[in-house]
Amino acid sequence: NGRGLASVCVTGRAWPSLPSVLAQPRAAGRARRRGQTEGSVGAARAGFRDAFRVSDTGPACAFRQADGRKVLRSSIREFLCSEAMFHLGVPTTRAGACVTSQSTVVRDVFYDGNPRPEPCAVVLRIAPTFLRFGSFEIFKPTDEHTGRAGPSVGRNDIRVQMLDYVISSFYPEIQAAHVGDSVGRNAAFFREVTRRTARMVAGWQCVGFCHGVLNTDNMSIVGLTIDYGPFGFLDRYDPEHVCNASDSFGRYTYSRQPEVCRWNLQKLAEALEPELPAELAGAVLAEYDAEFRSHYLHRMRRKLGLVRTEREGDATLVARLLETMRLTGADFTNTFSLLSSCPLGPEPLGLDEFLTALTAQCASLEELRLAFRPQMDPRQLSMMLMLAQSNPQLFALIGSQANVTKELECVEQRSRLEQLSAEELLSRNQDHWAGWLQEYRARLQEDREAAGDAAAWEAERVCVMHASNPKYVLRNYIAQNAIEAAEKGDFSEVRRVLKLLEAPYSREAEAAAGVPEAAAPEAASGAAGRRPSYSSKPPLWAAELCVT
Repeated sequence: NGRGLASVCVTGRAWPSLPSVLAQPRAAGRARRRGQTEGSVGAARAGFRDAFRVSDTGPACAFRQADGRKVLRSSIREFLCSEAMFHLGVPTTRAGACVTSQSTVVRDVFYDGNPRPEPCAVVLRIAPTFLRFGSFEIFKPTDEHTGRAGPSVGRNDIRVQMLDYVISSFYPEIQAAHVGDSVGRNAAFFREVTRRTARMVAGWQCVGFCHGVLNTDNMSIVGLTIDYGPFGFLDRYDPEHVCNASDSFGRYTYSRQPEVCRWNLQKLAEALEPELPAELAGAVLAEYDAEFRSHYLHRMRRKLGLVRTEREGDATLVARLLETMRLTGADFTNTFSLLSSCPLGPEPLGLDEFLTALTAQCASLEELRLAFRPQMDPRQLSMMLMLAQSNPQLFALIGSQANVTKELECVEQRSRLEQLSAEELLSRNQDHWAGWLQEYRARLQEDREAAGDAAAWEAERVCVMHASNPKYVLRNYIAQNAIEAAEKGDFSEVRRVLKLLEAPYSREAEAAAGVPEAAAPEAASGAAGRRPSYSSKPPLWAAELCVT
């Protein structure tokens, strides 16, 4: 009937560690064969072939005590986020279904010695293919540092066969353009993978998405966001935000994601040798940064409403905006969403009110004190500092330098916050925003003058900004509320959130989703309290959420 089951072996490595290989047989998935005209669920396209993958349904030798099962908690997060990313306009795998189970497995959620049984579930993933960068690393020779090798080392015949399959199946235009020239074809293939990856991560940065586990086995060969695990969307803007609490070294911070994706592309290029010569791969990889910057700046201009002109100083304007957001602890999503209402003109009405609205999206003293709370016991920190002084070699070997540095910064920042009043914080935030707004309004005025018709320009600007700045993203606390209800058998919140995330740019999405009237953000003191608006800043208790 044109359908069949297939299991895939994937290896991977984590940036920026020494080369290592992790053999992980992926779970069996049901795939549609070539020649079918059916498309993905909810988005059928004639002649398009999708693969269906059932996640975590069987033994996986490397993870989860080898049972390979996925729990309801992580299944709901993946189901909601993959659909949210699709409707945000970011390349992604899709979620066709989330199926619950009566069976349970024991999980130590926070790795703190407190395991508990959790209900199982299965997510049906949909994508053209689930092959990854790590799929080609199964051929890696023995590593001189770790002694590890890929499970198919030496099988160059399989690598050639898999490369031929990937290009002919998912990049047919490249296959057709390079008949008889395998090296040129492979270079063109790698260039397109590089371009898609750069654009994908630019999309992440522009919606404040953090992946959490950017190993090579979590990078799609067709440039899709794949494997939703300990992901997160930025609330308070922090370029060093780590969404995965297991990432103790901060490998995959928000700001590092473009760099990590480039490193992963380099590992893919190494895995494709000798079919892709190193000098050709290096030349292609050198194009990555320019492709990322171009796509990122294009999207950022639209987010800022610069619809008619492009200026060299636009990148600086964006950088200063992000720095202002960092200094004031501004909410990433809501700040961009607010900018469409920025008043213009030499003496604009409502500028003070707009500045008040902006500063309301900045972090309060309570939020900042929670954000910079110590993570180490003072005695532990003291011991680590003594070790750093007495035995720096051992201290470096333990690998705790980054953690100690971060902890010292938190202690210093917390001390400053204790000396700061709410009024002083507000005044400081107003000064930061007033300075940037002066630059921004001058740039908008320049864009408007280039348009000629001011009324048409204003309508276009607002329309573009509303279509580029989401009002709703899957914040951790929103997902957590849905998970807690689902674990009690009530899936209405999951459905409600899904409906909302299907229209992330709509200003009326909550009403369309049948969401009841919300309480003020400060009214919701806990997960069981009255729900704030889905577009409001997260409640204080959300800062306590930990995703691993």
